[in-house]
Amino acid sequence: MFICLLAVLTAVPATAMVRIKDIATLQGVRDNQLVGYGLVIGLKGSGDTLRNSPFTEQSLQSMLDSLGVNVRDTRLRTRNVAAVVVTAEMPSFIGKGSSIDISVSSLGDATSLAGGTLVATPLLGADGQIYAVAQGPVAVSGFAELGAAESLTQGIPTVGRIPNGGLIERNLPAKFSQIPDLVLELSNPDFKTAIRITDAINRYTRERYGVRVATERDYRSVDLTPPPKVSLTRFIAEIESIRVRPDQSAKVVIDERTGTVVIGKDVQISTVAITHGNLTVRISEAPEVSQPAPFSQGETVVVPRTYVDAQETGGRLAVVGGTDLPTLVRGLNRIGLRPTGIIAILQAIKTAGALQAELVVQ
Repeated sequence: MFICLLAVLTAVPATAMVRIKDIATLQGVRDNQLVGYGLVIGLKGSGDTLRNSPFTEQSLQSMLDSLGVNVRDTRLRTRNVAAVVVTAEMPSFIGKGSSIDISVSSLGDATSLAGGTLVATPLLGADGQIYAVAQGPVAVSGFAELGAAESLTQGIPTVGRIPNGGLIERNLPAKFSQIPDLVLELSNPDFKTAIRITDAINRYTRERYGVRVATERDYRSVDLTPPPKVSLTRFIAEIESIRVRPDQSAKVVIDERTGTVVIGKDVQISTVAITHGNLTVRISEAPEVSQPAPFSQGETVVVPRTYVDAQETGGRLAVVGGTDLPTLVRGLNRIGLRPTGIIAILQAIKTAGALQAELVVQ
């Protein structure tokens, strides 16, 4: 199935004002990734086969040893345990005792984690320190049912989540009030957008505090100097609510696998003449049975019959060019092509030097 996105979106104006918090983030304020290794128990015969997953058996033995059960000399045959990798995102400035969501992914050959419970699992940061502990029942959206001659699977039953399943055990060393420099980082770096953010912030702070607080550093960063006697939290909240009009570079994004074409509003095509035709060759086999005449002592044989048909469609010559997005879209749609044809034309226009935009092929 191909999807062609050659339509002008008029529901939201292209020059709409957006909040600074939607296009920029404060440097240093980010989530931190946590990871851990644990066991999910209580599965209904859908866990790891300990013969094929020796790490699951070793982990199970170690867990039982820590609980005072000695099974080192026993060959385990259980199928209701699965080894999993636990991942989570630890938000900035989160406090000790807070809860976070947990993702659980099977590591062995378990067929489903539905109905299982994650045993207490330490979650480590990049520095090797334990920042949280995860435990709780695993919620799985998919399912897998196996029979003697048929199986039915929907979704991904070997991946699940535990809402609020992680408990923060250690605070991050940094605090918001200890951030040395206040720097806004643009999500889509652009020189003009950085200047607009700087000017909008300075206009606001001159009216409210009587000082200029923003200075553009480069196309990605804007430095902030908070006014005196104002809390950082209140100051950043006010700055993030300011609206600006972001700028963007002319860009065409093509996904050849799905036939998706996305054209930015500033894309222009120098006037060119385009023709595009499709050559279709159809080969069909229709073998016929040849029977001998009566009393001729012949043999019945199969005679091959091959039909070859070639057709070339399209080939209309059209002039395409536009100084704005609506004109460009109307010109491309006038040719009446499929998405694959539009992709080929855009690539050829770029090669000819008439596409005044960056072409991104995914």
